[in-house]
Amino acid sequence: MKSSFSFYVAVVLIFGLGIYCVLMLGSKLDPDRAASGQLSDSSPAAVSPSQPEAPQETLAKIGSVLREHLREPLSILLLQVVVILIAARFISGLFLKVGQPPVIGEMIAGIILGPSLLGMLFPKALLFLFPPSSMGTLRLLSQIGVILFMFIVGMEINARQLREKAHAAVVISHASIIAPFFLGLVLSLFIYRPFAPSNVAFSSFAMFMGVAMSVTAFPVLARIIEERGMADSYLGSTVIACAAVDDVTAWCILASVIAIVKADGIGPAALTVLMASTFTAFMLFVIKPQLKRVIGEGVESRRGLNGIVVGALALAFSSAYFTEIIGIHALFGAFLAGAVMPATGGIRTLLRDKLATFCSAALLPLFFAFTGLRTQISLLNDWQSWVTCAAVIIVAIAGKLGGSMLAARWSAMSWYDSISIGVLMNTRGLMELVILNIGYDLGILTERVFAIMVLMALVTTYMTAPLLSLIDGLATRKRMAQERLVTIA
Repeated sequence: MKSSFSFYVAVVLIFGLGIYCVLMLGSKLDPDRAASGQLSDSSPAAVSPSQPEAPQETLAKIGSVLREHLREPLSILLLQVVVILIAARFISGLFLKVGQPPVIGEMIAGIILGPSLLGMLFPKALLFLFPPSSMGTLRLLSQIGVILFMFIVGMEINARQLREKAHAAVVISHASIIAPFFLGLVLSLFIYRPFAPSNVAFSSFAMFMGVAMSVTAFPVLARIIEERGMADSYLGSTVIACAAVDDVTAWCILASVIAIVKADGIGPAALTVLMASTFTAFMLFVIKPQLKRVIGEGVESRRGLNGIVVGALALAFSSAYFTEIIGIHALFGAFLAGAVMPATGGIRTLLRDKLATFCSAALLPLFFAFTGLRTQISLLNDWQSWVTCAAVIIVAIAGKLGGSMLAARWSAMSWYDSISIGVLMNTRGLMELVILNIGYDLGILTERVFAIMVLMALVTTYMTAPLLSLIDGLATRKRMAQERLVTIA
């Protein structure tokens, strides 16, 4: 121990002395250069020593330097991340205590941090935390989180469960898409002129509204079913299959709508759809079989597992990149990459364990905050806007909940199961916000329509848990009443 300490002291002294000597020798070079004319009169060596600064001047310089560092892009981004994560965690914890999924709290936290509340009460604080110059960086970072999230959603699609419930899933899910899609088109006839952008065609606006009405939040729905202990029941497995088919179908429709909106004419739109179809077939029939073979060889070693994680991320981002450049959207490619990941050796579970926690806890709250910064509820400042908002919510519920419920009843399910499926399929959550942000980026939705649709997503997601509890309570009372009648008889 003593020898180690002595060696440490000797090394510090020797090298410290060496550093001092080098600095002393180097300091003699400046006068030599000045004497030989290599330094001009304006060089630092030729300037006379300045007078000592006053304490006030020193403090002012320190404050100026700190303010400059505070407004650096990285400093702003780090501060934004800290504030967003704390707010999202706190508010989602409050909603979790009242039986709501955390995603509700995170959505509310994003709106609170935006102009709807923070900007209205403390505009200077909003400008300090989220200056316009920083929004591009926050948007890109949030998009990375959503891409990873869509990759995870794709991996949660259970092909075996879909095959087992294929008949009911296809009937119910497609009814839950067609009905709200049609009602969204009808609603667009009334709100197109007063609310749609002037440079957007009716077909683009109406089709996008139809898609936005049709989506189901598959991940949120899956977690609600798991938390309520319904995962192994007939109702739970059926609604999971319905939501999976719904998401796949809705994303395919959305991809087609985006291709039509982005393309200039029928020809480019048809080419985009053709390239997307070709790429999808390539992923399903070429990449997926190869993944099974490669992953089967890599699960044997820990090093192989690490390589699989890196390869999966590379596949997700490559697929997202390709669908982005062909004119669909990066999120569709990430979803497709997750769907083709094989379940061999528990790879899907491994990837979810490694990605889901970080993505849900750190990256998705950034997306909610970015969406909240875009949501300006103050724009709904007249009776026409609030009537339209109420109409959108009613149409969304009638189309999704009503269409799913009637289709389930048509499939010979009980009224209890049919209503429960309708309520669960009406859950929109994060998936709705993803689609709304796409429409906003494409210029299809104005700021006012965007705010209306965000409120619709909040209402339809929030109402799921209370309605399920109400249905369970009514079913329990009915069963107890029947048991009492049997006992009396």
